[in-house]
Amino acid sequence: MSRFVLITPDHDFERRVRSATAGMSGSLQWFQADYLPEGPRDILDQLLGEPPEVMILGPGLEINDSLKHASLLDLQFPEISVVLAVEQSPELVLAAMRSGVRDILSPAADPDSIRVMVERASLAAAGRRRGLAPSAAEASPQSSGGRVIAVMSPKGGVGKTTVATNLAVGLGGLAPMGVVIVDLDLQFGDVASGLLLDPERTITDAVLGPASQDSMVLKTYLSVHPASIYALCAPRNPVEMDRINAEHVTRLLEQLRQEFQYVVIDTAPGLGEHVLAALENATDAVWVCGMDIPSIRGLRTGLHILDELQLLPEHRHVVLNMADPKSGLALADVEATIGVPVDVAIPRSRTLPFSTNKGVPLLQDGARDPATKGLRLLVNRFKPNWEARSHKQLHRRAVVR
Repeated sequence: MSRFVLITPDHDFERRVRSATAGMSGSLQWFQADYLPEGPRDILDQLLGEPPEVMILGPGLEINDSLKHASLLDLQFPEISVVLAVEQSPELVLAAMRSGVRDILSPAADPDSIRVMVERASLAAAGRRRGLAPSAAEASPQSSGGRVIAVMSPKGGVGKTTVATNLAVGLGGLAPMGVVIVDLDLQFGDVASGLLLDPERTITDAVLGPASQDSMVLKTYLSVHPASIYALCAPRNPVEMDRINAEHVTRLLEQLRQEFQYVVIDTAPGLGEHVLAALENATDAVWVCGMDIPSIRGLRTGLHILDELQLLPEHRHVVLNMADPKSGLALADVEATIGVPVDVAIPRSRTLPFSTNKGVPLLQDGARDPATKGLRLLVNRFKPNWEARSHKQLHRRAVVR
């Protein structure tokens, strides 16, 4: 089977693509042509086996024809990722997104850059084939869109951002390019540093500019992370928080949930207007608390207030971070105080805060650490149909060793 199909008259570009895909499973089939047929079927009929994962429309093709071809592929064969090799411009990026193009590649890109982009496109194609990508989410029982997961903590300093970034990276393994993490800590958000990103656009641009009216524009404002996820980072200047209100947050989350299978929100500590707006739109809340009296009592108070306000999302996941049996508190003490079971306990770890400081989440780094198991358990709770499995309990008692 040809996993990759390239259409271009450019011999040099073909050589670089072939070098980039050498060693990857599957083969590359090159159509040396400076035009495109009427439809994708004319190309696919010339291939053996199943349709390819990635189609690269290389330099030398007419741009409008390439965009039309990409639109037809997105409609007829959504499991195929289209990569367009052309010089970028803002107008072209928008047109490409609307046509269903997965990525835009510079015609002068070297083999390493081509390989990264092809691998990313392959991951997206694989996710859609498994029915885990955003396009499949609309066909799921949750017809209103993807899952919106608010990572919460009434108190700061409990590792909320660390949990949120690892959750997003872990979900990226389930649904490549179907996950976006939003930094809603508008004053002091750390998602950008936690993921080692230097974003060109922030949440301010997303809610105040043309992106607020067009989801295709919004996707161009997102930062792409190597773990096959997107990120929308906090404002560069804390003062910009005053320009963003609850209605902006609501509109943003409505847009994102229609485009992504998972929307992970790293909220600010406390229960401000932006956090309450996130909760109103969330399907899940991940409650993070440390193994100390202030954060445990803060969680109890937060749950009580939100219950009275009827703002508790449908699904609850309680995470005990930095769990340590030598802290003077037992797991039963924590549960008795907050009044609900602890679902996931993440052991105290030196590696976990180090990975955050380094900008490489533990689930991306792959390092062996006791905290990895707890983080994996949290990610698994968001697998499709997890709650329907008879051998699973909705709230399992965590174990602190």
